[in-house]
Amino acid sequence: MRAVIQRVKAAEVWVAGERVSRIDHGLLTLLGIEATDTEQKLRKTIERIANLRIFGDENGKMNLSLHDIKGQHLIVSQFTLVADCSSGRRPSFTTGAPPGIAKPLYERAIEISREMGVDTRGGVFQAEMQITLTNDGPVTFVLD
Repeated sequence: MRAVIQRVKAAEVWVAGERVSRIDHGLLTLLGIEATDTEQKLRKTIERIANLRIFGDENGKMNLSLHDIKGQHLIVSQFTLVADCSSGRRPSFTTGAPPGIAKPLYERAIEISREMGVDTRGGVFQAEMQITLTNDGPVTFVLD
């Protein structure tokens, strides 16, 4: 599992010219799910994201979490994150989870974030999406 987390002032997901999700201040998480990933690993990842102290406090130090700022969370499935680009010119997606495994885990990621009390939205699984965002900082982290 790989997650790219971006601190945002706002983010939106568009599919076929229609906005399907929008958040204000919070986190945009691009989530790549591998065939060997489990719900236990997913839960640990989502809990870690929600509790990362990556928002500035009154002194501008990264001391506050998504919970602390009562921010929103947008989770978007992105299988290309688990691509292997170590050889050749064409990425290999052999470690990526097939849709039958990835979709339920992706949907569960959104549920877990909500269960933690975070206002959470999602993209559309396997859709061609356009994501617009205003990165705050910019601040971006990668979790493997």
